[in-house]
Amino acid sequence: MMKGNLETEAAAEAMVDLFSGITLIVNNRDRDQLDTPQQVEKRVRNKLVLLYFGSRECPKCQEFAPVLQDFSNRLVDEFYVERAAQLALVYVSQDRTEEKEQQYLKTLHRRWLYLPFHDTYKRELRKKYNITAIPSIVVLKPNGDLITRNGVAEISMMGVDCFKNWWEASEVIDRNFLLAEDFEDWTWKSLTDPLRQLKYKIKKEKEKAGEME
Repeated sequence: MMKGNLETEAAAEAMVDLFSGITLIVNNRDRDQLDTPQQVEKRVRNKLVLLYFGSRECPKCQEFAPVLQDFSNRLVDEFYVERAAQLALVYVSQDRTEEKEQQYLKTLHRRWLYLPFHDTYKRELRKKYNITAIPSIVVLKPNGDLITRNGVAEISMMGVDCFKNWWEASEVIDRNFLLAEDFEDWTWKSLTDPLRQLKYKIKKEKEKAGEME
């Protein structure tokens, strides 16, 4: 086996180990549960992982919510990009009630993942990454190594340019974690492509009309 493949598999295993034995839930309509190592690996393999520690009841989190929503939308939503960024988004809820958690999840994109409300692993993650205040964002390389604990400040100041910086930092150190197609030049042209936006709008209008029939 080639060295690159070995390093890629090692990186995938490291990130899966972070969520070993943990169920992740998809923030979609069906609240799909990822409760096997294979399902988790499929969602985090070869991706940067962003852990967001926040709460519906936190005023600063409320203030940050629109900024985070725009940031994540521009990286994973087809309205903005042709192909979602290699970024796994995980909400580590610090909410006091499940109702508040669900209310806050409504401000996040459907591609976000989150842990079950009563899962004590959330406390372990907070301790592991020394989270002393919220909102806080930790960004990890595919092999589990830390890129930054200052995600909130970086996103607030730089927007989607943060991802390019994180991506480049990971390439310098762990270039082999990338899939073949990800060696293509990253283009941000689609962020402002009016034809894509029109296509997206028409598609959504058709879906809405179909639901009303």
